[in-house]
Amino acid sequence: MNKKLNVDNLTLGVNDSDLEDIFAPYGTVQSAHVVLDSVSGCSKGFGSVEMATCGQAGAAIAALNGKDSNGKTLTVNESMPPQDNVVVIVGAATSKPF
Repeated sequence: MNKKLNVDNLTLGVNDSDLEDIFAPYGTVQSAHVVLDSVSGCSKGFGSVEMATCGQAGAAIAALNGKDSNGKTLTVNESMPPQDNVVVIVGAATSKPF
């Protein structure tokens, strides 16, 4: 399990400190970041949290996924590493016969 978690469906008033406070009962929070709108400076409603251990991350998911936070149901899941995008070109045109 990854120690980094995605958190969705946050209320618009949530900041980094609030997000850390939500996860602190389940272990050591190494980082908590709420994504902000560049124009308004308000939360976009999602963020990420990194816990100290995989076990703490699992405990946070079990405790918080689907739970109410200020009237909204949180979605908490494991952050997946980015996948490499592979482009395959099939059937290149040629003027020469096989």
